[in-house]
Amino acid sequence: MTLRQPRALPFIAAALIAAVALSGCSSVKHLFGGRSKDKTGEPAKLVEFTPTVTVRQLWTAQIGKGEKNLGLGQHPVIVNGVVYAAAVDGGVTALDLTSGKTLWHYDSKSRLSGGPGAGDGLVVVGGLKGEVIALDAGTGQEKWTAKVNNEVISAPAIGGGMVFVHANDGRVTAFDANTGERRWFYSADVPPLTVRGNGGITLGPGLLFVPGDDGSVVALGMADGSERWRVAVAEPEGRSELERMADVDGDVVLEGIVLFATSYKNHTVAIDGPRGQVLWDSEHGGPRGLGVSNSAVVVTDRNGNVIGLDKNTGGSLWQQSGLLNRNVTAPTVQGDYVVVGDYEGVVHWIRLIDGAFAARSKAGKAVTGKPVESDGIVVVQSVDGKLTAFSLQP
Repeated sequence: MTLRQPRALPFIAAALIAAVALSGCSSVKHLFGGRSKDKTGEPAKLVEFTPTVTVRQLWTAQIGKGEKNLGLGQHPVIVNGVVYAAAVDGGVTALDLTSGKTLWHYDSKSRLSGGPGAGDGLVVVGGLKGEVIALDAGTGQEKWTAKVNNEVISAPAIGGGMVFVHANDGRVTAFDANTGERRWFYSADVPPLTVRGNGGITLGPGLLFVPGDDGSVVALGMADGSERWRVAVAEPEGRSELERMADVDGDVVLEGIVLFATSYKNHTVAIDGPRGQVLWDSEHGGPRGLGVSNSAVVVTDRNGNVIGLDKNTGGSLWQQSGLLNRNVTAPTVQGDYVVVGDYEGVVHWIRLIDGAFAARSKAGKAVTGKPVESDGIVVVQSVDGKLTAFSLQP
């Protein structure tokens, strides 16, 4: 986990943030007084098991120099059988989903901080200095560029003739999709201390659903950015800034009219999207986002537990604790399985029915971004700028 401090903090707090960012969420016990004998924060050793599904590696591709220790969680997006991926140094690459063949490459002079967003014939990506770059989805030709006031870590969203960018200072900016001209912006308050990064924007009918660093989700009118409702996923309670951190940093998921969101402060909620009313609230959650299947919502908590929740009630279905302290990614759903990556670049398949391990494979170095699924294929991006595609065989 990497922390972000928008305002200056005393030296001790800054040192604490640096230690957490370099070593992971559970490693602050080593900050003062030498190395502890307490092993509770050590990454879990992987236990052997008999696989119940066969994983096939379809292809790999190197798209540039990856994020390494920047804490960006870069991941690709898949639209109409094409994988679009960005590297910090290396630009944007479009690849065929089934073969991994490169379709086009855009060599950016900017250092790209987020994964790309794609839709309506555009691919849009953000940079570490607030750059916004729009490309033709078919050719990779640059259409226009724009700028915001802070780095863009989350993928831009595209719809309604506009491109929506959620910058790391909490501001949402809408650009005209054809010209890049700014149409409107919305500013949100950011707490003094937050988890580095922010969730992407999810589009609904006439609305944008935007996760916030204050533990809330806000619905904005697509046409003008007006606030329609705000729902607290978790309350920022506690005596210290660290204890009050409640970021909703993973993308929220909209299914029908129901919106699912999870928070760093171990809460997950289901929200009626049009009305902004909470349908259920679970005391299981995590900082990285969630996966949704026909029957379950799956989250990974701060300690690395992978937890299945009943989609209708939020009740706990199962918990897989074999990945503790392995910096597990947000989960994605691939058929009857949940897929997560970890700090060693190991990809794990977990059965949706009971939370048992089903398969395991390797995908380069550490995986921090959420695996992405389309047409039965999962694509994983590691911090060394490598893409790996997997399919499953019974």
